[in-house]
Formats: sequence, structure tokens, C-alpha cells
Amino acid sequence: MSTPVEITWLLAAVAKGDAVAFERLYGATCPKLYGVVLRILRRPDLAAEVLEQAYLQIWRDAVDYDPARLTPLAWMMAIVRRLAIDAARAPQPPATDSEPEIAEEDEGPGSVPRHELTDDLKRLLTCIGRLEPDRQRMLLIAYYGAFSRDQLSAKLGMPVDLVRASLRRSLLEIDGCLTS
Repeated sequence: MSTPVEITWLLAAVAKGDAVAFERLYGATCPKLYGVVLRILRRPDLAAEVLEQAYLQIWRDAVDYDPARLTPLAWMMAIVRRLAIDAARAPQPPATDSEPEIAEEDEGPGSVPRHELTDDLKRLLTCIGRLEPDRQRMLLIAYYGAFSRDQLSAKLGMPVDLVRASLRRSLLEIDGCLTS
């Protein structure tokens, strides 16, 4: 685990949109945060989903992190804990026959979904990092803000066709990167 100072630095870099810092932050904090979620939910499949949501929120909200109020890990744990409690309170679909098998395989410190998520996230962040900075920003704003092309066009002051073409080109590049 990295020190609180290192995690604070990583959060500051993430707030500026640094995907490499986000990857390092994820690697440094994932085991601890996954443990928190798993203790609350007791379902590795759901815990992995909640953890993914938490890291998306950490990416979006890193700009709002105030080191004077909380340590970085405490801030991240608060996000994870709140999302896990919300998920625990939400009505859950009935478990299928395959879920207990998955849960049994996933329990323990070396659970497969966590490692797969880590590897997938690393690959995705690497591919996003290869995009031009303006296209990275546009893609992340579109995805995390759930903006339509028209809304994104208005927000960025660009023609809709240019936004559409840029997003399409970015997604094709990411797809090509992920499949290579």
C-alpha cells in the first residue's frame, strides 16, 4: 500500500485527468477497498460491480477531494462504503444457479474478478492514454457525464458532426488497442 502522501499526490493527478495516476491509485488502493465492499455485501460478484462504480466516482470527484478534511484513503473508503450500503439496501435479483459457484471461486485474497478487473482497467486506461488529450477529455466527459452528442457539442463549443466523428474515432482506436 502506498503512503497517504503518495495517494494524495495520485488523487491530485487524477483530478487533472491523469489516467496513469488513476491506474497507480487503483493498484495501490483496490485490495483495501475491495475488502471493505466485500465485508458489507458478502457477494464477490456484486462487490466487483460496486467497486467499479466507486472508482468511476473517484475519477469524477477527485477534483473535489480536500486533504484538509479527510485522508485520501478515508475519502475513498467513504465513497466505497456508501455505494456498498446502497447496493446492499437495493432489491437484489434472485441468484442464478451459477452465482454460488462463482462466489465460491472468488472468495479469498486472490479472487479472480478483482484481478481481471485490475487487468482490464489497466488495459483500458493504457488505451485511453494513447488518445490525444482533447479526445481523451471529450470521451471521458461524454462517458462520465452521460452527455448526448448535442449536449457535448454545446458544452465543448464544437459542431455535432465533429463531436460524433471524434468520439467514433476514439472508440475505434480504443477497440483496436484492446483487441491487439
